[in-house]
Parts: sequence; structure tokens; C-alpha cells
Amino acid sequence: MNVTVVTRHLGTALLALALARGASAQTAIPDDVRASLRARIAARYLVGVVVGVVDSAGARYAAEGTTAINGGQPVNEHSMYEIGSVTKVFTALALADMVRRGEVALDDPVRHLLPEGSTVPSRNGREITLRLLSAQRSGLPRMPGNLSPRDTQNPYAGYDGAHLLDFVRGYTLPRDPGERYEYSNLGVGLLGFALAQRGHESYEAMIARRVLTPLRMNSTMVTLTPEARARLAHGHDGERPAANWDMDALAGAGALRSDPEDMTAFVAAAMLARSTPLDSAFALTEQVQFEAGSPAMDIGLGWHILKRPTMRIIWHNGGTGGYHSFIGFDPARKIGVVVLSNSTQSVDDIGFHTLDPSIPLTVAQVAISMAADSFDAYVGRYPLAPALTLAVIRDGDTLFLQLTAQPRFRMWPSAPDEFFLRDVDAQISFVRDGTGRVASLVLHQNGRNVPAPRTP
Repeated sequence: MNVTVVTRHLGTALLALALARGASAQTAIPDDVRASLRARIAARYLVGVVVGVVDSAGARYAAEGTTAINGGQPVNEHSMYEIGSVTKVFTALALADMVRRGEVALDDPVRHLLPEGSTVPSRNGREITLRLLSAQRSGLPRMPGNLSPRDTQNPYAGYDGAHLLDFVRGYTLPRDPGERYEYSNLGVGLLGFALAQRGHESYEAMIARRVLTPLRMNSTMVTLTPEARARLAHGHDGERPAANWDMDALAGAGALRSDPEDMTAFVAAAMLARSTPLDSAFALTEQVQFEAGSPAMDIGLGWHILKRPTMRIIWHNGGTGGYHSFIGFDPARKIGVVVLSNSTQSVDDIGFHTLDPSIPLTVAQVAISMAADSFDAYVGRYPLAPALTLAVIRDGDTLFLQLTAQPRFRMWPSAPDEFFLRDVDAQISFVRDGTGRVASLVLHQNGRNVPAPRTP
């Protein structure tokens, strides 16, 4: 989402003295993480990936792969990536900065910041507040229902403020605001839009003024400069080049691009390993606001907070049509990690494992070649429960797995009758009957082996 220590950008200049004095004491990037990066590139799970580990002594980087699957340059800590939903932490930080300056309050209804005449749904007298938007408890859905992309490769382009306000105006909340956690790109996009409206500026201008300039992050932006574009690692969906995403009204949910050097500087500031003008704002974003869907996970403003037996990990990840990202840190040890990749495959396990070695790394399996017509033997429906079915679908020379009401994921053969997924850590074994016909499958995921018969 190449082992060097660099302070080229002004954004890391504040770390320069620590780097010069403490390089020998820096937290090392684990050998098994380095090996995993090499294995993922070799198995074509990823096209390029950079890991940055940062502590009070500075940052170190490990990089594997290239900026493009066919050619390109080796990636490094200066390669530019879309960071997707990691942008939500920047939006939360802008909110916290406005709160500490007395410009807004966390429990202000968002309607107070929107253009005159705007309508925001409420329920049972409870309104959607800035706090609830940032902490994913607004009651708004994950995506707006009126998002109809003209270009499916660039789905957010053209979705402007008029579209956003029109959808919010007509939406009926299914539950009270604050009632429960539900991750919403729409919600944080609305928050970023509203905060920018409060300052009569664009989202990009607001984030630059309130976050990027104070932190001296010169390689983080929405609109790529010519110099930054020259450093761009091109996105990939599997082994196919993917288009970059352009975001308008929902920019606060995922529009930023950055490089590993800037992002390690950001994480160092977040865990207060270096002093910045935003220390108090960072501290506010990291305060627990609510539980995030399970007893093991809380949420602050933007940040998710994973509760482990020996530590807390404050983190967020992100993904766009061709990229995946992860940032996180252990606030007690003041050790942080950044993982940026120009592939859609998840790199979250790399980030979590770097911080807590008890969290396992995903094994990069190697795909074998199989004739496309041999996939027909597996096509069918495999019920897991009365209302839950796995569908195996052939599309040309590719096999896909799709769970009821979920997106489909490509399956890769590792041996005859054995397949694995790269988008999630799961494997499928097909079982044949005495006649040689595929009669069932077994889903291997999260340590469980779940059988499913094939329907006639």
C-alpha cells in the first residue's frame, strides 16, 4: 500500500535531528515482513509496495516491485499513491482543529454548516452531528444511492455538491443517529464537504491550510502537480492497470494522494513522536468515542482502535480502484507503520503484523495454469445456509466466487480442485463424487472449514 532514511522533503525536516542522532536505535522492519513483500511481488499479488516503520528515531523503508506491471521504475519512499480512506483521518484532524479553535463543536448538527436551505434527515429528535459523522455512527448508508458513474473506472468523478445534498435531503434514516456503528463513505464525505463549506473553501484548500501546511507535508495532495505525477505508482486491479479516482463532493472520504515519506511523518506526528502545531488536535482524534462494531474495536474521530492483549493499535486503511493503504501505530511504544501499494490486494496484515507479530501474515500462494474450459466443472451454486449461497461463475478465462449480496472475487488455481482468493484470505477445495463430478466445496477461512453441497 530500498532501505533508506531520507529527509529530502520539508515534511520530514522536523525529524532530521532525530534521524541523525538515532539511526542505530531505529525500530527495524522485521525480516519476515521483508520476505513477505518479496513473496507477494513474486506471486504477482502486488505490483509494488513500500513499508515504512517510524519511531522517535526516524523512519526506515522497505520496498519491492515497480510503478507499473509492464515496465515502470522501482518503487521507493518517494513514489506517489492514492491513499483512499486513510483520507478520513485527515478529515477528522481538520474537524479536531476547528473544535480546538472554537469554530465548531463536535455535537453541532451538520446542517448548521451546509448551505442555506439544505435538509439533513433526523430521527426521533436526534440529529446527525459532526461527531457522529466522523465516528461512523450517523445512520447514513455506506454509499449514496444516486451515485451513477458515467465511468465505472472513475466512479466518483462528477458527483458534486448538488448530487450530495439532493441525496441527503431525500434519505430516510433506518435508525437513530448514534445508535450503532456503520462504516459510511457518504458520511465522512458529507463531513468533509460541510467543514469546507464552513470555511468557504474547497476540501483540498481546507486540508492544505489546516493539516498539510502545519505538518509540512509537501507530497500529500488531491490534485497531482506535474512533479508528483512523475512519481506516481500506477494503480492495478489484479494484473490489470486501473484508472485513478477523482473525487468531488465526497473528497473527504478518500481523495488524497501521498508518498511513504510524508505518511511516516504524519504517523510520527499522530503518535506524538515529534511536536507539531496539531498535537492537541491529534490527541482529540485519538480519544475513544464509541465501540466500532465489536468489543475488540473502538473508534475515535476517524481512527479505529484495535484492542489487543498487550497493546492498542490505532489505525486506518484505504483502497481505491488500483491501490491499497494502511497506517497504524502503537501509542504506548510510539512505533508506527505505513504500507502503500499500487494494487487492490489488501496489505492490512503487513501493517498489523509489523506492530503485533502475533497477528499472522497472509501466505502468498502461487497460481498454476489451467485450461479455461476446465473451469466449467466447478461452475454452480453451493448453499452455505438457507439464505446464503456461494456461486462459482466462469467469465471467459477467469473463475469467480460470489456470496449472496456480495461482490464477486477472482479465484486462482493452486492445484487441481484447489483455489485461493487474493482479495480476502480464503481458499476453496472442490470435492468430487465417485463418478468424478464436482459434488461440493469446502470454504477454508478464519481457521474454519465450511462444507457446501452443490445444488443440482
